Amino acid sequence: MPSSGLETDLITLGRRIRHLRTARGLTLDALGERVSSAPSLLSLVENGRREPRLGLLRSIAEALDVPVSELLSPEPPSRRAALEIALDRAQRAPLFTTLGVPAVKPSQKLPMPVLEQLVGLHEELARREQLAIATPEEARRANTELRLEREARDNHYPQFEAVAEHLVRAAGYTGGALTHRTVARMAEQMGFTLLHVDDLPRSARSVTDLRNGRIYLPPASTPGGHGLRSLALQALAHRVLEHDRPRSYGEFLRQRVEITYFAAACLAPQFVAVPFLQERKRDRDLAVEDFRDAFGITHEAAAMRLTNLATHHLGIPLHFLRVGADGALFRGYANDGLPFPQDVTGAIEGQLICRRWAAREAFERRDRATEFYQYTDTPAGTFWCSTQTGSMSPSGGPDGGSGAFSITVGVPYAHAKWFRGRDTQVRRTSTCPDPACCQRPAPQLTERWSGEAWPSGRMHQQILAALPRGAFPGVDDAEVYAFLDKHAPD
Repeated sequence: MPSSGLETDLITLGRRIRHLRTARGLTLDALGERVSSAPSLLSLVENGRREPRLGLLRSIAEALDVPVSELLSPEPPSRRAALEIALDRAQRAPLFTTLGVPAVKPSQKLPMPVLEQLVGLHEELARREQLAIATPEEARRANTELRLEREARDNHYPQFEAVAEHLVRAAGYTGGALTHRTVARMAEQMGFTLLHVDDLPRSARSVTDLRNGRIYLPPASTPGGHGLRSLALQALAHRVLEHDRPRSYGEFLRQRVEITYFAAACLAPQFVAVPFLQERKRDRDLAVEDFRDAFGITHEAAAMRLTNLATHHLGIPLHFLRVGADGALFRGYANDGLPFPQDVTGAIEGQLICRRWAAREAFERRDRATEFYQYTDTPAGTFWCSTQTGSMSPSGGPDGGSGAFSITVGVPYAHAKWFRGRDTQVRRTSTCPDPACCQRPAPQLTERWSGEAWPSGRMHQQILAALPRGAFPGVDDAEVYAFLDKHAPD
């Protein structure tokens, strides 16, 4: 993972302590005697791998005859220290991990020219990596920012929950699956009529005619399905949440997150969903499939809705993944410490997940009608996962994408006790991001096929393609306005 601000501060703090200690001719042993602390602990502090307690920090400052504020200064104490910090930071970044080469310890014994050259090489490598993803950079950075925000707040937005509850109650909802008629009643209460048409613009998921109070939706491909209810609720959400025209791709993505959340909060309202989940937790029988069936939504929608409610109301941290059959991560969320693979910007979309994770192991099963359960031992701990596979038509869904995919919800080992499937005997070990785990072919296969194979790679269009710039990102304005003019009442 990229170094956080805290990690960077600890590195700088450690280098300042080392700089002042050596300037005074003190060894770690000598400083340890003065502050009554083990030299091994001081070494961890100087290398930025242990945060010192305030008492120890004060003792160090006193022993070095400087104020505590000087130790906490954000500026490196010297040019060499700045280079050491830069090298340390670069070698903790995901880009370095993917190289599969050993780290170089930025010690005092490392010659200055070598240190400068290593830092320069890392900076150039990072620059080239940035250039390689320049086309989708704006979207990926904005999406990463939103994901981190959601993870920090346990993906729970009380203001959207409250608005959704008010509207569904006003429309007469009391429990179970939210019916199409109830959704239509919600629209009517807001002054809109839902209409299904065959000629919806190809670039639009729905079109709202604000002048005439109409919301145009595609026809139902599956009668009674959850998709059209969700699309209608998302269209209403723009009005309920008082959205303005997005001025950037970041605003467009944020609005998508908000309308998707609102729709989910209507389809599985908190005041009904939480008691349902609490009862299943008491029975130690939580299951995504039961949650899905109770509210008449898709498995993916149920899994994502769990991320809204499980941590805030049940005290359960968890992760969610949607993964393609090729192993590429399409969508992910985690507040339980599961480390997603990510690029130099921190984006996870399109990254290949470990072959040992349940999200990919599930594709090897013959029986895909039921959920697949697995424990996975990782460098970040042991996780239990429940995975359901599915497939889409060649045309894909409203968000693009087609073919086989898997939906995974997982929790740390300590929380598996609340879920059905916790007694599974399936267990795998993953050492990713170590390339030796699953990224490098076996030595005998490398020897047999190196220089003799030439595959043609598949393009991940949903990740590489930039959205057209118009009045609304990603929408063909001319097509939408022509559509409205055609369908507007006389």
